[in-house]
Amino acid sequence: MRTEEIAVTGIGLVTPGGIGTEATWEAVCAGRSAARPDPTLQGLPVTLSCRVPPPEKRPGRLWRHDRGTRFLLLAAEEALASAGLAGRHWDPARVAVVVGTAAGGIDTLETQHRKLLTAGHTTVSPMTLPAFLPNMAAGHLALELGVRGPSLQTSTACASGATALITACLLLQAGACDIAVAGGTDAMATPLCAAAFAKMGALSRREHDPGRASRPFDKERDGFVLGEGSALLVLERRRHAEARGAGPLALLVGHGSTSDAHHPTAPHPGGAGLRAAIEGALADAGAHADDVDHINAHGTSTPLNDRAEASVIRDLFATRHPPVTSAKGALGHTMGAAGAIEAALTVLTIARGVIPPTANFEAPDDTTAGIDVVTGALRNQRLGLALSHSLGFGGHNTVLALTPV
Repeated sequence: MRTEEIAVTGIGLVTPGGIGTEATWEAVCAGRSAARPDPTLQGLPVTLSCRVPPPEKRPGRLWRHDRGTRFLLLAAEEALASAGLAGRHWDPARVAVVVGTAAGGIDTLETQHRKLLTAGHTTVSPMTLPAFLPNMAAGHLALELGVRGPSLQTSTACASGATALITACLLLQAGACDIAVAGGTDAMATPLCAAAFAKMGALSRREHDPGRASRPFDKERDGFVLGEGSALLVLERRRHAEARGAGPLALLVGHGSTSDAHHPTAPHPGGAGLRAAIEGALADAGAHADDVDHINAHGTSTPLNDRAEASVIRDLFATRHPPVTSAKGALGHTMGAAGAIEAALTVLTIARGVIPPTANFEAPDDTTAGIDVVTGALRNQRLGLALSHSLGFGGHNTVLALTPV
C-alpha cells in the first residue's frame, strides 16, 4: 500500500498535433490525423509520417541539440509553467529529471553518418556525441533546468515514456527528490528507422489515403504511421505540491511493469504480459477491474498489437466495459514518447471529463470486437480510475493508473 500520494501538477506536450498541450488536445479530440507524405522519406517503401509542426518561436540555443531533445526542452518550458514552477522556486538538489527514449539522438546519428560517408570526416559535427548518446536528453534537460538531483534515461522501446514516469514515482516515494520532471521524447521518423520498420511490415501502406492510414482496432488496420514528439509531466508528492500552493491535475495511484519473454518484436498473442501489468497496476492502486472507467490504449494500429490488447481488455473487463481510446489514429506512433504523451492525455481526460475518440476507427474485426472503442465524437464521462497502457519491442508492458484528485 502506498504511503505517499503522487500528484501530477504540470503537463507539457510537443506532438504532431501541435506545439503545446491545447493544440495537441484539440487535434486528438477532433480526431484529426497528422499523417502526411514526408519528403525526407522519399524513395523508401513507405513515405508517410506524423511530424511535429515547426514552432512559432525557436530559441537560439536549441540548434545544437538533436531533434528529439529540442522537443523535450520545449515541452519542459510548458510543463514547468503549468506546474507554477516557471520561476524555478525550488532546491535544485531536490529536483530529478527522468526521460524515456527508444532511440536516443537517432536523427543526429543518421545525419552525421551520411556526412561521414559522402563528404568525409572533416564535415562531422563536434556536437555529434553530445547530441546522440542515449543519456543526453536527460543530461541536457538537467543542464537547462540547472537541477542537481537524479538524472536518468529509461529505454523500454515504446513503453519508455511510461517507464520514466514510474521511475520518477519511485524516486519520489523513496525520498530521493521532491519534484520530478519526467516523460519521454523521440524523433524516429528518419530514413533508416522508416526503412527498417517497413522491412518488418510494421508500417501502414495506405499512402493513397494518409489521413486514414493509422486505424487503431479497426478491421482495415495495416500498421502504424511513424510519429515524433515529447511529453513531460511534473510529479510531486501530494503534500509537497499542496504545501507550495499547487493544484494537482490528477493522482498517479498505481503502476505495473512486466515482460512477455515471448518474442523480440511481437506481443504475446494472448497478452499475458499486458494482463499481468494491468493487474499489478490495479493491485498497487488498491483497485479492481470493475473500478476502471476508461482505458487509454497502446492501440498501435498493427494487426498483432491490437489483437493482443483487445483480447486482454475483453477478457479482464468482461463484466464492465470501460470506454477505450487510442491517440495514435491522430498522432501516429511517437515511439519512446508515446507512453508519456498518452499519460498526459489521460490526465486531461480525467480533469476535463471528456474522452477523445479514436481517429479512423470505423468497425472492428473478429480479433478486436467486444471492446467499447470511443469513435466519431467526444464522449462526456466523469472518471474515477483510468488506465494508460504502453507496450514495447522486447516484450515490455507498462500500465499507469490515474485518478482525479
